[in-house]
Amino acid sequence: MSLPSHADFLIIGGGIIGIALSLELKKRHPDCSVILLEKESYPGQHASGRNSGVLHAGFYYTADSLKAKLTRNGNRELTEFCLERKIPVNQCGKLVVAKNEHELDVLHELFRRGEHNNVDVRLVSAAEAREIEPRVKTCDQALFSPSTSTVNPNDVIQTLSTDAQLAGIRFLTGTEYRSHNNNKIRTSRGDISYGYIINAAGLYADQIAHQFGFAQQYTILPFKGMYLYSTDLQDSIRCNIYPAPSKDNPFLGVHLTVSVEGHVKIGPTAMPAFWRENYKGMDNFKLNELFQIILTETKLFLSNKFDFRKLAVEEIRKISKRKLLAGATALVNGIGENSLYKWDKAGIRAQLVNTGTGQLQMDFCFEGDDRSFHVLNAVSPAFTCALPFCRMMVDEIERKIN
Repeated sequence: MSLPSHADFLIIGGGIIGIALSLELKKRHPDCSVILLEKESYPGQHASGRNSGVLHAGFYYTADSLKAKLTRNGNRELTEFCLERKIPVNQCGKLVVAKNEHELDVLHELFRRGEHNNVDVRLVSAAEAREIEPRVKTCDQALFSPSTSTVNPNDVIQTLSTDAQLAGIRFLTGTEYRSHNNNKIRTSRGDISYGYIINAAGLYADQIAHQFGFAQQYTILPFKGMYLYSTDLQDSIRCNIYPAPSKDNPFLGVHLTVSVEGHVKIGPTAMPAFWRENYKGMDNFKLNELFQIILTETKLFLSNKFDFRKLAVEEIRKISKRKLLAGATALVNGIGENSLYKWDKAGIRAQLVNTGTGQLQMDFCFEGDDRSFHVLNAVSPAFTCALPFCRMMVDEIERKIN
């Protein structure tokens, strides 16, 4: 297929954000050409297709955050989308448990946030929690979220991709962005001019943004997430079970996720990756990325912002199956080392870091002008939020264009 010479809207990145953005743009501007650039052979091969598939409910986030505003609606919209399109959904809910009385305070805070965000969350007694999941462990109370569910993310991405192509959006797979000059980009297959460009490149969004003069104070630090996957359906639990989260880091701790098929996943790890696509062995190795990441991590280690030293050590230890299983046994009974577990495929969290302050960017982040727009931090729960998030992004784009 020949390379088109021009696109009215050109989107870099074929994850769920890039695809949903393309659909929203085409819906609002049906007479404009929309092209989606994806370096891989098919969409969703990175974060979107490697995430846990959990559709979060929206009670973790403070009321003033974009995540709080978008997760509740995203959960409802994506659940309805899956049900309407016959995409399997495991509407099993989630229990958040407390190990001690101190963590009960965390549950109560999550409950208050959920109520403020108009999310269906319920404080239940330990006995009621065991009615929901007989093997659960908790101190006095647990938080139950009935609207949390799980899907196979690749089913969602495939359906959205089909919708996009039927709408007239052209997918240029196997085509990598290289650089830009004025209103033209250079790709691995040649040059394309554009009217407006949108950067939804995930792990490389910061580097592309830098070329356009944006996000100079930001860099992406990749964290590798891996799950232990149960191959034994008899070892399944009834619902997702999470620990009370720490207020000091962006990760939700070792938890148990029930897949659409009913299998249990234990994890994830959140260890610093050595290069941006450090999924397995030496695949996708880039020496310059290794040096840059080591430099960033060294600065974070020395400054110890957000208790980075402790976080790094704890997460590296989770590469041990025994360590992950120990985390799971704090949440439920009956998880044993003799159960049938294997490592699921790794995912990489594209975590944005403010290099000036040394702080992790906790909320969604974007920048742009009347020529380009850059989605810089679209980490969890971006998959859940994708549909309303991308409507909001297109609102922002249209304000800048007009």
